[in-house]
Amino acid sequence: MGWSSTGCAGGGSRSEPAPVVEQTIATGSKDSAAGLKYLPEKLGADGITITVGDPGAPVTVLLYEDPRCPVCEEFELTGAGPALQALTVQRDVKTQYVLASFLDERLGGSGSKKAVNALRAALDAGKFAEYHAVLYQNQPEESVDGYTDAFLLQQATKVAGLRSPAFDSAVKTMKYRAFVSASQTAYDAATPDHRGPGTPTGVINGRRIPEAYSGVLFEPSTFRMLMRAVQQDPAAWLTLK
Repeated sequence: MGWSSTGCAGGGSRSEPAPVVEQTIATGSKDSAAGLKYLPEKLGADGITITVGDPGAPVTVLLYEDPRCPVCEEFELTGAGPALQALTVQRDVKTQYVLASFLDERLGGSGSKKAVNALRAALDAGKFAEYHAVLYQNQPEESVDGYTDAFLLQQATKVAGLRSPAFDSAVKTMKYRAFVSASQTAYDAATPDHRGPGTPTGVINGRRIPEAYSGVLFEPSTFRMLMRAVQQDPAAWLTLK
């Protein structure tokens, strides 16, 4: 099987996936989605990175995402995203996020910034993981700039306990504008040319997934196999060529 697809901003590309030696497609489930509400989540000391999951999990997966990016939606819904969600709920992995908003500049509008701001507000309510899932399940078309205040608040009603005067105000006033800007700066700084790695991009235990293996983000069973391998032999992953 051969295919390729370019992620948003020219990164996060899918290349020929590694051979699959496991026939069962490992995805998330309703149970893992429901389990999101029980996961710890917090803002990192850098004021940018959002961590979801058991702090003691043996594997850390850092994701660079832009909420408007359709390839991020593909990853989250039909790629390795559900498998990552399940592994996070099982406390085998903790997932970190750096949220970019570059698509607003490229396409016009403010939807990415508004969505990142709303996600930060959801973190304050302890509902980031659940709201993050809802936004990707209902992502507007990339070109529409559909992440309006009204849309973001409407989607928030799907997360029990998220809507509140504080949350609604944070969404409407862009309370976390500084966070949105700092997150985009961190995304840009992730590559030497300060253009960002593209979205989605995955970093496992501090090492960015090599371009030759980027297809793993869209192959659930292969992704699970990789997570098991990293857990069993972390050093081998860091030296993989």
